[in-house]
Parts: sequence; C-alpha cells; structure tokens
Amino acid sequence: MNLANILTVYGKELRDMLRDRRTLISMIVVPTVVMPGLIALVVALMVKTTRDAAAAVPTVMLLGGEDSPVVTAALRAHGGLLVMPEKPDWSAQISEKRLRAAIKIPSDFDAVIARGESASVQIYHYAGELRSGNAERELRRFLDGHRDKIVAARLAERGLTPAAIRPFEVVAKNVAPAEKVGGNLIGGIIPYMFLLLAFVGAMYPAMDLSAGEKERGTMETILCSSVARLDLVLGKFLTILTVSLGTVACSLVSMGLTLAIGGPLLAHKISGGGGVAARRGAEQITAMTTLDPLGLLGVLGLVLPMAVLFSAGLFTLSLLARNFKEAQSYVSPLTIVIILPAVIGMLPGVELNARLALVPVLNVSLAGKELVSGAWPWGHLALIFGSSCVYAALAVALAVRTFNRESVLFRA
Repeated sequence: MNLANILTVYGKELRDMLRDRRTLISMIVVPTVVMPGLIALVVALMVKTTRDAAAAVPTVMLLGGEDSPVVTAALRAHGGLLVMPEKPDWSAQISEKRLRAAIKIPSDFDAVIARGESASVQIYHYAGELRSGNAERELRRFLDGHRDKIVAARLAERGLTPAAIRPFEVVAKNVAPAEKVGGNLIGGIIPYMFLLLAFVGAMYPAMDLSAGEKERGTMETILCSSVARLDLVLGKFLTILTVSLGTVACSLVSMGLTLAIGGPLLAHKISGGGGVAARRGAEQITAMTTLDPLGLLGVLGLVLPMAVLFSAGLFTLSLLARNFKEAQSYVSPLTIVIILPAVIGMLPGVELNARLALVPVLNVSLAGKELVSGAWPWGHLALIFGSSCVYAALAVALAVRTFNRESVLFRA
C-alpha cells in the first residue's frame, strides 16, 4: 500500500466528482436547499391548515332534544358551533366530511337533570380527521360549560361555592432542560436523516466509480497504470466516503440554520393564534430548536463508521454490475433496508440495549435519540461504535477483494 498513490487517486477522482453536475446536486443542492425547503413548505402548509381548521366554525347536527329546550337552546346559542337540524343520513355525512360531528341528546334530558339524576350524551365524530376532531372538542367544551353551570346552580341553592367540590387545582410544570425536551421530540428524526443522507450521498459516486467506469470503458485504462489495485480501490473508496460525509455536513449546516432562523419565527406565528393549544404548539417548536450540540456531534461520530460501511458496501455491490443502469437496479432497493431499521428506532417503546446495539443502522438511530436528549450511555455507545467499526472494516476488505477479481471487473 502506497499512501502517495492512494492520495493521488483520491485527488483525481474527487476533482472529477466535483466537476460532475449530478454530484454537486446530490451532495450540496439537495441537502442544503431542497430538503430544508421541502420541510419548511410542509410545516408552513401544516400550520396554515391547522389554523384554518381551528378558525372555521364546525358544522354539527343535533339528534333528538325536542323535549329538552334548555340544553338545545344553549347549544344553538353557542357561538363556536353551527347547529344543523337532524337528517337520517347524518352518519354518512360525517364519513363523507360534509358534516363534522353529531350530538345526541337523550329523551327528557332537561327533566332528568332537574330531578338530580344522571344522563348520557353521545358525540359522533370521524376519528383522526382534523376538523371533526375540532368539532368534537368544541362540543365537549360546550357540554363541560353547561354541566358546570348546572353544578354551580345546585351548589348555590345549598349555600355552597364551586370550591366545595373542587378544593384544589393540579398544575403540571416541566423541569427538564429545553435541549432534553427537544431531543425527546425529534431525537429519532435526526439520526434517521443523517443515516439516509450518508447512504444517498454515497450512492451516485459508488456507482459512477465502478459500473460507470466499466460503461465508459475507462476501467481498463486505470488498471493498466502502475498503481497497485489496493491503492486504486482505497482511493476510490475515500472519494465515495468524502462525498457521503460532505452530504451529511451540508445537511447539518443547512438544517441548523433553518431551525435557528425559522424555528422562532414559526413559534411566534403559531403563538399568535392564541389559546392554550397554540401556546403549547409554540413551546414545542421552541423546544425542537434547542438541541444539545454535543449530542449532535456524538450522533455524527456514530454516523462516521456507518458512512464507511455504506460507501464500501455500495462500491462493492456496484462493482458487480455491468453498467450504470444495472448498478441502479442493485443499489436502489437497499434504501428500504436503511429506512426500515431507522424508522423502527423512532417507534415508541423501542429502547437501546446490548442486543440492539449490535444491529447496524438501528443501533445508531436508538443511540441518536439518547444523545440528542443529553443522555450518554457510554457502555452502549462503545458497543455501537466498536461493532460499527468492525462492520465497516469487513465492508472495506470485501470491496478490496471484489476489486481484485478479474471476473467481476470484466464481466461480459
């Protein structure tokens, strides 16, 4: 192995990569501009949709209540709801989103309440649908207010105040630092994005420096040089790794600036809507923009051997292809292999342990949640980093062995 030769091959391949428009797009434009832009667009649309839904007056249908004028009159007078008369197809209307919810008042509701007995009011809604959920919450708010008025009147008749049945209030306060809250909210997304970008960033250069060389007919020219094959494969591998890590670095800088600048603006916009829900949403957005910087560096440290594994593995697989198109058919399905473990790591209840610390991709995703939250499980981190380095070394050795096989390099 000759270090000078490796660096020469590395420099040559890297210059060629940086001259390639497709490499610049995948390495710089996509992680720096496109992805933050798409995320900002999705968040803006989500905020707009949520605020529009919250501002709209829900349309609900009153079922029954003909013999209970007190509650029905109060419901129709409630400014937060548009009450429609009963129709037989009310359930279909809710399912088709033409009606947001329906409320069924039992028979003799006013009389039952006047006698001091209990009654049951049913709310029908479309579970999981935003506007139907708003209608359900508004109906619950009306019923809670109506119930409180009845209770207050009964207490007043007995010379008591509402405090007689509500002697104390419960107030929950967060004691966790902002970076821990933010890490808990989006801690699973960050390692997922880093891993995916490291993989995607290595895809094109891995295919171009192997199958692409075969297709252009330049592989034979390179092999005819005096540079040893080990030096050639290591130089190409370092080029792939550089592009992969460069993609992650560009994404990190871009997302950091997006969170630092756009986060406070978004939190201010959400809080401007007023209400408890708006304040909680603004607090969550603020927490998401406050992450532990050391934790982010720790995630990058764990992603490094995974980037080596991705670069060497993709290079090896691409060497088996006859041309660039065939390499794409080999490499593209592997995206699912990367996405699935990372998504599993984001699921609630999946916790890092010694066994999962040996599973590639999943281990980094789980550890990333801990690191961004400010927790440093050193034993598991050492196991993850060590196992990832072993996997990466095996992948590099496999790439070298594959590159030395004439039957692979000169497949017909």
